[in-house]
Amino acid sequence: MKISTVSEMRDLDKTAIEKFGISEDLLMENAGCAAYQVLSQTVGVKDRRFVVFCGIGNNGGDGFVIARKIHADDGNVKIFILGDPEKYRGAAKRNLDIIRRLPIAVERIESQDAVNAVKSDICRCDAVVDAIFGTGLTRDVGGLYREIIELINQSGKKVLSLDIPSGVDGDTGQIKGVAVKADDTVTFGVPKIGNILFPGYAQCGKLYVTHISFPPTMYESLKIEINHPPQLPPRNPDGHKGHFGDVLFIAGARSYFGAPYFAAMAFMKAGGGYARLAAPQAITPLIAAKGSEIVFVPQKETASGSISLENKSELLELAEKTDMTVLGPGLSLDEETQALVRELAREIRKPLLIDGDGITAICQDLEIIKQRKAETILTPHIGEMARITQKNVNEIAADKIAVLRNTAKSLNAVIVLKGGHSLIGCPDERVFINMSGNSGMATAGSGDVLAGTVAAMFGLGLPLEDAVRKGVFIHGLAGDLAADVKGQDGITAQDILEYLPLAVKADRNQPEINFGADSSSLLKQAGVSETARFSVPFRRAIYCPK
Repeated sequence: MKISTVSEMRDLDKTAIEKFGISEDLLMENAGCAAYQVLSQTVGVKDRRFVVFCGIGNNGGDGFVIARKIHADDGNVKIFILGDPEKYRGAAKRNLDIIRRLPIAVERIESQDAVNAVKSDICRCDAVVDAIFGTGLTRDVGGLYREIIELINQSGKKVLSLDIPSGVDGDTGQIKGVAVKADDTVTFGVPKIGNILFPGYAQCGKLYVTHISFPPTMYESLKIEINHPPQLPPRNPDGHKGHFGDVLFIAGARSYFGAPYFAAMAFMKAGGGYARLAAPQAITPLIAAKGSEIVFVPQKETASGSISLENKSELLELAEKTDMTVLGPGLSLDEETQALVRELAREIRKPLLIDGDGITAICQDLEIIKQRKAETILTPHIGEMARITQKNVNEIAADKIAVLRNTAKSLNAVIVLKGGHSLIGCPDERVFINMSGNSGMATAGSGDVLAGTVAAMFGLGLPLEDAVRKGVFIHGLAGDLAADVKGQDGITAQDILEYLPLAVKADRNQPEINFGADSSSLLKQAGVSETARFSVPFRRAIYCPK
Protein backbone atom coordinates (compact mmCIF):
# COMPACT_ATOMS: atom_id res chain seq x y z
CA MET A 1 0.00 0.00 0.00
CA LYS A 2 1.35 3.38 -1.02
CA ILE A 3 1.49 6.39 1.33
CA SER A 4 1.32 10.03 0.26
CA THR A 5 2.31 13.43 1.47
CA VAL A 6 -0.42 16.07 1.65
CA SER A 7 0.81 17.80 -1.50
CA GLU A 8 0.99 14.50 -3.37
CA MET A 9 -2.64 13.81 -2.45
CA ARG A 10 -3.66 17.24 -3.76
CA ASP A 11 -1.91 16.37 -7.03
CA LEU A 12 -3.77 13.04 -7.16
CA ASP A 13 -7.08 14.86 -6.70
CA LYS A 14 -6.15 17.23 -9.50
CA THR A 15 -5.11 14.37 -11.80
CA ALA A 16 -8.34 12.47 -11.13
CA ILE A 17 -10.39 15.53 -12.04
CA GLU A 18 -8.40 16.87 -14.99
CA LYS A 19 -7.05 13.69 -16.60
CA PHE A 20 -9.75 11.14 -15.85
CA GLY A 21 -12.77 13.42 -15.65
CA ILE A 22 -13.74 12.22 -12.16
CA SER A 23 -15.58 15.25 -10.85
CA GLU A 24 -14.90 16.85 -7.49
CA ASP A 25 -18.53 16.16 -6.56
CA LEU A 26 -18.11 12.44 -7.27
CA LEU A 27 -14.89 12.25 -5.24
CA MET A 28 -16.59 13.94 -2.29
CA GLU A 29 -19.65 11.71 -2.60
CA ASN A 30 -17.50 8.59 -2.67
CA ALA A 31 -15.49 9.74 0.34
CA GLY A 32 -18.57 10.56 2.36
CA CYS A 33 -20.36 7.34 1.41
CA ALA A 34 -17.38 5.15 2.33
CA ALA A 35 -17.07 6.88 5.71
CA TYR A 36 -20.81 6.49 6.21
CA GLN A 37 -20.53 2.72 5.64
CA VAL A 38 -18.00 2.50 8.47
CA LEU A 39 -20.24 4.56 10.74
CA SER A 40 -23.24 2.41 9.84
CA GLN A 41 -21.35 -0.78 10.70
CA THR A 42 -19.60 0.38 13.87
CA VAL A 43 -22.44 2.39 15.44
CA GLY A 44 -25.62 1.75 13.46
CA VAL A 45 -27.76 4.63 12.16
CA LYS A 46 -31.52 4.12 12.46
CA ASP A 47 -32.92 5.97 15.47
CA ARG A 48 -29.46 7.00 16.66
CA ARG A 49 -28.19 10.53 17.25
CA PHE A 50 -25.10 12.03 15.66
CA VAL A 51 -23.19 15.30 15.89
CA VAL A 52 -21.07 16.29 12.87
CA PHE A 53 -18.41 19.02 13.24
CA CYS A 54 -17.49 20.57 9.90
CA GLY A 55 -14.64 22.91 9.06
CA ILE A 56 -14.88 25.25 6.11
CA GLY A 57 -12.84 23.20 3.63
CA ASN A 58 -13.51 20.02 1.68
CA ASN A 59 -13.26 17.96 4.85
CA GLY A 60 -16.39 19.76 6.00
CA GLY A 61 -18.01 18.94 2.65
CA ASP A 62 -17.34 15.25 3.30
CA GLY A 63 -19.10 15.74 6.63
CA PHE A 64 -22.18 17.14 4.85
CA VAL A 65 -22.36 13.99 2.71
CA ILE A 66 -22.30 11.80 5.83
CA ALA A 67 -24.97 13.93 7.50
CA ARG A 68 -27.22 13.58 4.44
CA LYS A 69 -26.75 9.80 4.45
CA ILE A 70 -27.54 9.61 8.18
CA HIS A 71 -30.72 11.57 7.62
CA ALA A 72 -31.72 9.36 4.66
CA ASP A 73 -31.36 6.23 6.78
CA ASP A 74 -33.55 7.48 9.65
CA GLY A 75 -30.79 8.71 11.92
CA ASN A 76 -30.94 11.99 13.84
CA VAL A 77 -28.09 14.34 12.91
CA LYS A 78 -27.03 17.85 13.82
CA ILE A 79 -24.25 19.78 12.07
CA PHE A 80 -22.00 22.37 13.71
CA ILE A 81 -19.92 24.55 11.38
CA LEU A 82 -16.64 26.00 12.67
CA GLY A 83 -15.90 29.11 10.64
CA ASP A 84 -17.72 31.24 8.10
CA PRO A 85 -20.10 29.20 5.88
CA GLU A 86 -19.72 31.80 3.13
CA LYS A 87 -16.19 30.52 2.57
CA TYR A 88 -17.31 27.14 1.23
CA ARG A 89 -16.51 26.64 -2.44
CA GLY A 90 -17.11 24.01 -5.09
CA ALA A 91 -18.43 20.61 -4.06
CA ALA A 92 -18.42 21.53 -0.36
CA LYS A 93 -20.70 24.52 -1.03
CA ARG A 94 -23.00 22.44 -3.21
CA ASN A 95 -23.35 19.83 -0.48
CA LEU A 96 -24.10 22.52 2.10
CA ASP A 97 -26.78 23.90 -0.22
CA ILE A 98 -28.37 20.44 -0.33
CA ILE A 99 -28.23 20.17 3.46
CA ARG A 100 -29.99 23.52 3.82
CA ARG A 101 -32.94 22.17 1.82
CA LEU A 102 -33.32 19.22 4.18
CA PRO A 103 -34.74 19.16 7.71
CA ILE A 104 -31.24 18.89 9.22
CA ALA A 105 -30.23 21.26 12.01
CA VAL A 106 -27.19 23.36 11.13
CA GLU A 107 -25.55 25.77 13.59
CA ARG A 108 -22.42 27.89 13.41
CA ILE A 109 -19.97 27.93 16.31
CA GLU A 110 -18.57 31.42 16.65
CA SER A 111 -18.54 32.17 20.38
CA GLN A 112 -17.95 30.64 23.78
CA ASP A 113 -21.69 30.51 24.35
CA ALA A 114 -22.02 28.36 21.23
CA VAL A 115 -19.31 26.00 22.54
CA ASN A 116 -21.19 25.64 25.82
CA ALA A 117 -24.41 24.88 23.95
CA VAL A 118 -22.70 22.09 22.03
CA LYS A 119 -22.07 20.14 25.23
CA SER A 120 -25.66 19.05 25.65
CA ASP A 121 -25.84 17.82 22.04
CA ILE A 122 -22.68 15.77 22.48
CA CYS A 123 -23.94 14.33 25.76
CA ARG A 124 -27.12 13.12 24.06
CA CYS A 125 -25.55 11.74 20.87
CA ASP A 126 -24.38 8.22 20.07
CA ALA A 127 -21.38 9.25 17.98
CA VAL A 128 -19.40 12.27 16.77
CA VAL A 129 -18.09 12.81 13.25
CA ASP A 130 -14.90 14.88 13.02
CA ALA A 131 -14.82 16.72 9.68
CA ILE A 132 -13.01 19.81 10.92
CA PHE A 133 -9.54 20.06 9.35
CA GLY A 134 -8.55 16.92 7.49
CA THR A 135 -5.04 17.25 6.05
CA GLY A 136 -5.30 20.99 5.44
CA LEU A 137 -4.01 22.02 8.87
CA THR A 138 -0.84 24.13 8.75
CA ARG A 139 -0.63 25.71 12.20
CA ASP A 140 -1.25 24.84 15.84
CA VAL A 141 -4.87 24.47 16.86
CA GLY A 142 -6.17 27.26 19.07
CA GLY A 143 -9.25 29.21 20.08
CA LEU A 144 -12.70 27.70 19.58
CA TYR A 145 -11.24 24.89 17.48
CA ARG A 146 -9.12 23.73 20.38
CA GLU A 147 -12.07 23.89 22.77
CA ILE A 148 -14.24 21.81 20.44
CA ILE A 149 -11.53 19.17 19.97
CA GLU A 150 -10.99 18.95 23.72
CA LEU A 151 -14.75 18.66 24.18
CA ILE A 152 -14.89 15.78 21.69
CA ASN A 153 -12.02 13.98 23.44
CA GLN A 154 -13.62 14.40 26.87
CA SER A 155 -17.06 13.25 25.73
CA GLY A 156 -16.49 9.51 25.87
CA LYS A 157 -18.51 9.16 22.67
CA LYS A 158 -17.62 7.06 19.65
CA VAL A 159 -15.64 9.27 17.23
CA LEU A 160 -15.17 8.89 13.48
CA SER A 161 -12.56 11.14 11.83
CA LEU A 162 -12.50 11.89 8.12
CA ASP A 163 -9.16 11.52 6.31
CA ILE A 164 -7.09 12.18 9.46
CA PRO A 165 -8.00 13.17 13.03
CA SER A 166 -8.22 16.95 13.19
CA GLY A 167 -5.08 18.39 14.73
CA VAL A 168 -2.69 15.77 13.30
CA ASP A 169 -0.14 17.02 10.76
CA GLY A 170 -0.73 15.00 7.59
CA ASP A 171 2.93 15.14 6.56
CA THR A 172 4.60 14.17 9.85
CA GLY A 173 2.10 12.63 12.26
CA GLN A 174 2.93 15.33 14.80
CA ILE A 175 0.11 16.80 16.88
CA LYS A 176 -0.42 20.51 16.28
CA GLY A 177 -1.20 21.49 19.85
CA VAL A 178 -4.21 19.20 20.30
CA ALA A 179 -5.82 16.51 18.13
CA VAL A 180 -8.99 14.47 18.01
CA LYS A 181 -8.65 10.99 19.50
CA ALA A 182 -10.70 8.90 17.07
CA ASP A 183 -12.07 5.39 17.41
CA ASP A 184 -12.12 5.04 13.62
CA THR A 185 -10.60 7.03 10.79
CA VAL A 186 -11.47 6.76 7.11
CA THR A 187 -8.73 8.15 4.90
CA PHE A 188 -9.23 8.92 1.23
CA GLY A 189 -7.15 7.78 -1.73
CA VAL A 190 -4.21 6.37 0.20
CA PRO A 191 -3.09 6.90 3.80
CA LYS A 192 -1.12 10.05 4.48
CA ILE A 193 2.15 9.97 6.39
CA GLY A 194 0.35 11.36 9.44
CA ASN A 195 -2.05 8.39 9.45
CA ILE A 196 0.85 5.95 9.77
CA LEU A 197 3.58 7.60 11.85
CA PHE A 198 3.31 8.08 15.60
CA PRO A 199 1.84 9.96 17.37
CA GLY A 200 -0.75 10.53 14.63
CA TYR A 201 -1.20 6.81 14.09
CA ALA A 202 -2.32 6.37 17.68
CA GLN A 203 -4.95 9.10 17.23
CA CYS A 204 -6.57 7.28 14.28
CA GLY A 205 -8.03 4.29 16.11
CA LYS A 206 -8.87 1.71 13.47
CA LEU A 207 -7.75 3.02 10.09
CA TYR A 208 -9.83 2.47 6.94
CA VAL A 209 -8.82 3.36 3.39
CA THR A 210 -11.14 4.11 0.48
CA HIS A 211 -9.76 4.80 -2.99
CA ILE A 212 -12.75 7.04 -3.93
CA SER A 213 -12.56 5.94 -7.61
CA PHE A 214 -8.86 6.77 -8.10
CA PRO A 215 -7.41 4.49 -10.82
CA PRO A 216 -4.57 2.34 -9.38
CA THR A 217 -2.12 3.70 -11.95
CA MET A 218 -2.29 7.09 -10.22
CA TYR A 219 -0.31 5.72 -7.27
CA GLU A 220 2.69 4.51 -9.27
CA SER A 221 4.70 7.69 -8.74
CA LEU A 222 4.45 7.57 -4.93
CA LYS A 223 7.73 6.57 -3.28
CA ILE A 224 6.52 5.95 0.27
CA GLU A 225 4.77 2.71 1.09
CA ILE A 226 3.93 0.23 3.80
CA ASN A 227 6.71 -2.32 4.26
CA HIS A 228 5.31 -5.42 2.59
CA PRO A 229 8.50 -7.33 1.83
CA PRO A 230 8.66 -10.14 -0.74
CA GLN A 231 8.39 -13.75 0.31
CA LEU A 232 11.51 -15.63 1.35
CA PRO A 233 12.89 -18.11 -1.17
CA PRO A 234 12.13 -21.73 -0.23
CA ARG A 235 14.88 -23.43 1.74
CA ASN A 236 17.11 -25.76 -0.24
CA PRO A 237 16.20 -29.26 1.04
CA ASP A 238 19.72 -30.44 0.18
CA GLY A 239 21.46 -27.31 1.49
CA HIS A 240 24.34 -27.13 3.96
CA LYS A 241 25.08 -24.28 6.35
CA GLY A 242 26.89 -22.30 3.68
CA HIS A 243 23.74 -22.22 1.55
CA PHE A 244 21.95 -20.15 4.20
CA GLY A 245 24.48 -17.41 4.69
CA ASP A 246 27.99 -17.05 6.08
CA VAL A 247 28.20 -13.79 8.02
CA LEU A 248 31.01 -12.22 10.03
CA PHE A 249 30.06 -10.30 13.17
CA ILE A 250 32.68 -7.88 14.50
CA ALA A 251 31.28 -6.95 17.87
CA GLY A 252 31.68 -6.77 21.62
CA ALA A 253 33.94 -5.33 24.30
CA ARG A 254 34.72 -6.01 27.95
CA SER A 255 31.48 -4.46 29.20
CA TYR A 256 29.36 -5.46 26.21
CA PHE A 257 29.07 -9.19 25.66
CA GLY A 258 25.29 -9.21 25.29
CA ALA A 259 25.34 -7.27 22.00
CA PRO A 260 27.60 -9.69 20.07
CA TYR A 261 25.65 -12.67 21.40
CA PHE A 262 22.26 -11.25 20.40
CA ALA A 263 23.45 -10.23 16.93
CA ALA A 264 25.12 -13.54 16.07
CA MET A 265 22.42 -15.74 17.64
CA ALA A 266 19.62 -13.75 15.97
CA PHE A 267 21.23 -14.61 12.64
CA MET A 268 21.03 -18.30 13.54
CA LYS A 269 17.53 -18.12 15.04
CA ALA A 270 16.13 -16.32 11.99
CA GLY A 271 17.40 -19.03 9.64
CA GLY A 272 21.03 -18.10 8.91
CA GLY A 273 23.55 -20.87 8.45
CA TYR A 274 27.02 -19.87 9.63
CA ALA A 275 27.72 -17.09 12.14
CA ARG A 276 31.36 -16.15 12.78
CA LEU A 277 31.87 -13.86 15.75
CA ALA A 278 35.04 -11.80 16.07
CA ALA A 279 34.90 -10.59 19.68
CA PRO A 280 37.59 -9.73 22.26
CA GLN A 281 39.38 -12.82 23.48
CA ALA A 282 38.52 -12.31 27.15
CA ILE A 283 34.74 -12.28 26.63
CA THR A 284 34.58 -15.06 24.04
CA PRO A 285 34.19 -17.89 26.62
CA LEU A 286 31.31 -16.01 28.28
CA ILE A 287 29.47 -15.69 24.98
CA ALA A 288 30.25 -19.29 24.02
CA ALA A 289 28.61 -20.49 27.24
CA LYS A 290 25.30 -19.09 25.93
CA GLY A 291 25.75 -19.48 22.19
CA SER A 292 27.87 -22.53 21.48
CA GLU A 293 26.45 -22.74 17.94
CA ILE A 294 28.43 -19.63 16.98
CA VAL A 295 31.89 -20.01 15.42
CA PHE A 296 34.28 -17.80 17.40
CA VAL A 297 37.28 -15.84 16.18
CA PRO A 298 38.85 -14.40 19.38
CA GLN A 299 40.49 -11.01 18.90
CA LYS A 300 43.44 -9.22 20.44
CA GLU A 301 42.32 -6.51 22.85
CA THR A 302 43.03 -2.89 23.68
CA ALA A 303 43.81 -1.89 27.24
CA SER A 304 40.11 -1.16 27.76
CA GLY A 305 39.06 -4.63 26.59
CA SER A 306 37.80 -3.76 23.10
CA ILE A 307 38.97 -5.10 19.73
CA SER A 308 42.45 -3.88 18.84
CA LEU A 309 43.52 -2.32 15.56
CA GLU A 310 46.13 -5.12 15.38
CA ASN A 311 43.37 -7.43 14.14
CA LYS A 312 42.68 -5.44 10.99
CA SER A 313 44.41 -7.69 8.44
CA GLU A 314 42.89 -10.88 9.83
CA LEU A 315 39.43 -9.33 9.88
CA LEU A 316 39.72 -8.09 6.30
CA GLU A 317 40.82 -11.52 5.16
CA LEU A 318 37.89 -13.14 6.97
CA ALA A 319 35.42 -10.61 5.58
CA GLU A 320 36.45 -11.58 2.06
CA LYS A 321 35.45 -15.20 2.75
CA THR A 322 31.97 -14.36 4.02
CA ASP A 323 28.79 -13.05 2.41
CA MET A 324 28.32 -10.02 4.66
CA THR A 325 29.88 -8.30 7.66
CA VAL A 326 27.97 -6.88 10.60
CA LEU A 327 30.12 -4.25 12.28
CA GLY A 328 29.50 -2.41 15.50
CA PRO A 329 27.25 -4.04 18.14
CA GLY A 330 28.78 -3.37 21.55
CA LEU A 331 32.23 -2.42 20.18
CA SER A 332 32.60 0.46 22.70
CA LEU A 333 33.84 3.99 22.12
CA ASP A 334 37.51 3.15 22.61
CA GLU A 335 39.44 5.41 20.21
CA GLU A 336 41.56 2.62 18.78
CA THR A 337 38.52 0.45 18.11
CA GLN A 338 36.66 3.38 16.59
CA ALA A 339 39.60 3.89 14.22
CA LEU A 340 39.47 0.19 13.36
CA VAL A 341 35.80 0.53 12.40
CA ARG A 342 36.58 3.34 9.96
CA GLU A 343 39.42 1.43 8.34
CA LEU A 344 37.39 -1.75 8.02
CA ALA A 345 34.41 0.13 6.57
CA ARG A 346 36.71 1.71 4.00
CA GLU A 347 38.33 -1.57 2.93
CA ILE A 348 35.71 -4.31 3.27
CA ARG A 349 34.51 -5.12 -0.24
CA LYS A 350 31.41 -7.11 0.67
CA PRO A 351 27.99 -5.88 1.87
CA LEU A 352 28.34 -4.23 5.26
CA LEU A 353 25.82 -3.58 8.03
CA ILE A 354 26.94 -0.95 10.54
CA ASP A 355 25.15 -0.69 13.87
CA GLY A 356 25.54 0.81 17.34
CA ASP A 357 29.06 1.94 18.20
CA GLY A 358 30.04 1.36 14.59
CA ILE A 359 27.70 4.18 13.58
CA THR A 360 29.31 6.48 16.12
CA ALA A 361 32.71 5.74 14.63
CA ILE A 362 31.64 6.24 11.05
CA CYS A 363 29.98 9.59 11.83
CA GLN A 364 33.46 11.08 12.08
CA ASP A 365 34.04 10.44 8.38
CA LEU A 366 30.87 9.81 6.38
CA GLU A 367 32.82 10.04 3.12
CA ILE A 368 33.85 6.45 3.82
CA ILE A 369 30.25 5.35 3.34
CA LYS A 370 29.74 7.49 0.25
CA GLN A 371 32.82 6.02 -1.40
CA ARG A 372 32.08 2.37 -0.71
CA LYS A 373 31.52 0.25 -3.83
CA ALA A 374 29.66 -2.56 -2.05
CA GLU A 375 26.24 -2.08 -0.51
CA THR A 376 25.97 -0.54 2.95
CA ILE A 377 23.26 -0.73 5.60
CA LEU A 378 23.05 1.63 8.58
CA THR A 379 20.66 0.89 11.47
CA PRO A 380 20.54 4.01 13.68
CA HIS A 381 18.09 4.92 16.40
CA ILE A 382 17.02 8.55 16.38
CA GLY A 383 19.97 9.68 18.55
CA GLU A 384 22.45 8.04 16.19
CA MET A 385 20.57 9.54 13.25
CA ALA A 386 21.12 12.93 14.86
CA ARG A 387 24.86 12.28 14.82
CA ILE A 388 24.79 11.15 11.20
CA THR A 389 22.84 14.19 10.01
CA GLN A 390 24.16 16.75 12.53
CA LYS A 391 20.56 17.66 13.31
CA ASN A 392 18.98 17.56 16.73
CA VAL A 393 16.54 14.85 17.71
CA ASN A 394 13.55 17.21 17.62
CA GLU A 395 14.34 18.30 14.07
CA ILE A 396 14.42 14.68 12.93
CA ALA A 397 11.26 13.73 14.82
CA ALA A 398 9.42 16.64 13.20
CA ASP A 399 10.08 15.34 9.66
CA LYS A 400 11.51 11.82 9.81
CA ILE A 401 10.76 10.76 6.28
CA ALA A 402 12.29 13.79 4.59
CA VAL A 403 15.44 13.51 6.71
CA LEU A 404 15.74 9.79 6.09
CA ARG A 405 15.14 10.11 2.36
CA ASN A 406 17.80 12.81 1.94
CA THR A 407 20.35 10.98 4.08
CA ALA A 408 19.95 7.61 2.36
CA LYS A 409 20.36 9.30 -1.01
CA SER A 410 23.35 11.35 0.11
CA LEU A 411 25.20 8.39 1.64
CA ASN A 412 24.12 5.89 -1.03
CA ALA A 413 23.13 3.53 1.79
CA VAL A 414 20.05 1.69 2.98
CA ILE A 415 19.14 3.20 6.35
CA VAL A 416 16.82 1.74 8.96
CA LEU A 417 15.64 4.49 11.29
CA LYS A 418 14.58 2.44 14.29
CA GLY A 419 11.58 3.31 16.46
CA GLY A 420 7.82 2.93 16.56
CA HIS A 421 7.00 2.04 12.93
CA SER A 422 10.63 1.85 11.87
CA LEU A 423 11.47 3.47 8.54
CA ILE A 424 13.62 1.98 5.79
CA GLY A 425 15.15 4.52 3.43
CA CYS A 426 16.77 3.56 0.11
CA PRO A 427 19.26 5.49 -2.02
CA ASP A 428 16.65 5.99 -4.76
CA GLU A 429 14.48 7.93 -2.25
CA ARG A 430 11.94 5.15 -1.68
CA VAL A 431 10.84 4.86 1.95
CA PHE A 432 9.10 1.88 3.56
CA ILE A 433 7.14 2.19 6.80
CA ASN A 434 7.20 -0.97 8.90
CA MET A 435 4.03 -1.81 10.80
CA SER A 436 5.12 -4.80 12.88
CA GLY A 437 6.55 -4.40 16.38
CA ASN A 438 5.45 -2.81 19.63
CA SER A 439 6.73 -0.61 22.45
CA GLY A 440 7.78 -3.63 24.50
CA MET A 441 10.69 -3.94 22.09
CA ALA A 442 12.15 -0.65 23.34
CA THR A 443 14.71 -2.53 25.39
CA ALA A 444 18.48 -3.00 25.46
CA GLY A 445 19.69 -5.51 22.90
CA SER A 446 16.67 -5.28 20.61
CA GLY A 447 18.69 -3.46 17.95
CA ASP A 448 21.39 -6.14 18.06
CA VAL A 449 18.74 -8.78 17.37
CA LEU A 450 17.61 -6.67 14.41
CA ALA A 451 21.12 -6.58 12.94
CA GLY A 452 21.37 -10.36 13.03
CA THR A 453 17.88 -10.81 11.62
CA VAL A 454 18.62 -8.58 8.61
CA ALA A 455 21.82 -10.54 7.99
CA ALA A 456 19.84 -13.79 8.12
CA MET A 457 17.38 -12.59 5.48
CA PHE A 458 20.33 -11.81 3.21
CA GLY A 459 21.81 -15.22 3.93
CA LEU A 460 18.50 -16.86 3.04
CA GLY A 461 18.75 -15.44 -0.46
CA LEU A 462 16.93 -12.11 -0.62
CA PRO A 463 18.57 -9.17 -2.44
CA LEU A 464 20.02 -6.72 0.05
CA GLU A 465 17.24 -4.09 0.07
CA ASP A 466 14.58 -6.79 0.31
CA ALA A 467 16.58 -8.49 3.07
CA VAL A 468 16.58 -5.27 5.08
CA ARG A 469 12.83 -4.86 4.65
CA LYS A 470 12.15 -8.49 5.53
CA GLY A 471 14.52 -8.40 8.50
CA VAL A 472 12.83 -5.34 9.97
CA PHE A 473 9.43 -6.95 9.50
CA ILE A 474 10.42 -10.35 10.97
CA HIS A 475 12.10 -8.66 13.93
CA GLY A 476 8.90 -6.75 14.68
CA LEU A 477 6.77 -9.85 14.19
CA ALA A 478 8.90 -11.76 16.71
CA GLY A 479 8.32 -8.94 19.18
CA ASP A 480 4.59 -9.07 18.52
CA LEU A 481 4.49 -12.81 19.08
CA ALA A 482 6.40 -12.37 22.34
CA ALA A 483 4.03 -9.58 23.42
CA ASP A 484 0.98 -11.69 22.63
CA VAL A 485 2.21 -14.42 24.98
CA LYS A 486 3.93 -12.37 27.68
CA GLY A 487 2.55 -8.86 27.38
CA GLN A 488 4.62 -5.88 26.29
CA ASP A 489 5.94 -5.04 29.74
CA GLY A 490 9.16 -6.86 30.49
CA ILE A 491 9.93 -8.19 27.02
CA THR A 492 13.69 -8.55 26.65
CA ALA A 493 15.98 -9.01 23.68
CA GLN A 494 16.16 -12.69 24.66
CA ASP A 495 12.38 -12.97 24.24
CA ILE A 496 12.54 -11.42 20.77
CA LEU A 497 15.40 -13.78 19.93
CA GLU A 498 13.47 -16.85 21.06
CA TYR A 499 10.43 -15.96 18.96
CA LEU A 500 12.38 -15.43 15.73
CA PRO A 501 11.90 -19.03 14.47
CA LEU A 502 8.15 -18.77 15.02
CA ALA A 503 8.08 -15.40 13.27
CA VAL A 504 9.85 -16.81 10.22
CA LYS A 505 7.56 -19.85 10.27
CA ALA A 506 4.45 -17.65 10.42
CA ASP A 507 5.76 -15.52 7.59
CA ARG A 508 6.51 -18.53 5.41
CA ASN A 509 3.15 -20.16 6.12
CA GLN A 510 1.12 -16.97 5.76
CA PRO A 511 3.05 -14.58 3.51
CA GLU A 512 0.01 -12.29 3.47
CA ILE A 513 -0.58 -11.95 7.22
CA ASN A 514 -3.35 -9.51 8.13
CA PHE A 515 -3.63 -7.07 11.00
CA GLY A 516 -6.79 -8.86 12.13
CA ALA A 517 -9.80 -10.72 10.85
CA ASP A 518 -12.77 -8.96 12.36
CA SER A 519 -14.32 -7.17 9.39
CA SER A 520 -18.01 -8.03 9.08
CA SER A 521 -19.95 -9.31 6.10
CA LEU A 522 -21.78 -5.98 5.87
CA LEU A 523 -18.54 -4.04 5.42
CA LYS A 524 -17.44 -6.56 2.83
CA GLN A 525 -20.70 -6.18 0.97
CA ALA A 526 -20.15 -2.42 1.03
CA GLY A 527 -16.74 -2.91 -0.57
CA VAL A 528 -14.78 -2.13 2.60
CA SER A 529 -12.61 -5.05 3.61
CA GLU A 530 -9.23 -5.92 5.05
CA THR A 531 -6.29 -5.60 2.76
CA ALA A 532 -4.82 -9.08 2.37
CA ARG A 533 -1.21 -8.20 2.75
CA PHE A 534 1.58 -8.07 5.17
CA SER A 535 1.33 -7.49 8.75
CA VAL A 536 0.79 -8.97 12.13
CA PRO A 537 -1.95 -10.72 14.02
CA PHE A 538 -2.69 -9.03 17.36
CA ARG A 539 -2.63 -5.57 15.78
CA ARG A 540 -5.59 -3.53 14.67
CA ALA A 541 -6.57 -3.71 11.04
CA ILE A 542 -6.10 -1.32 8.20
CA TYR A 543 -9.11 -1.80 5.97
CA CYS A 544 -9.30 -1.04 2.29
CA PRO A 545 -12.16 -1.15 -0.22
CA LYS A 546 -11.61 -3.28 -3.27
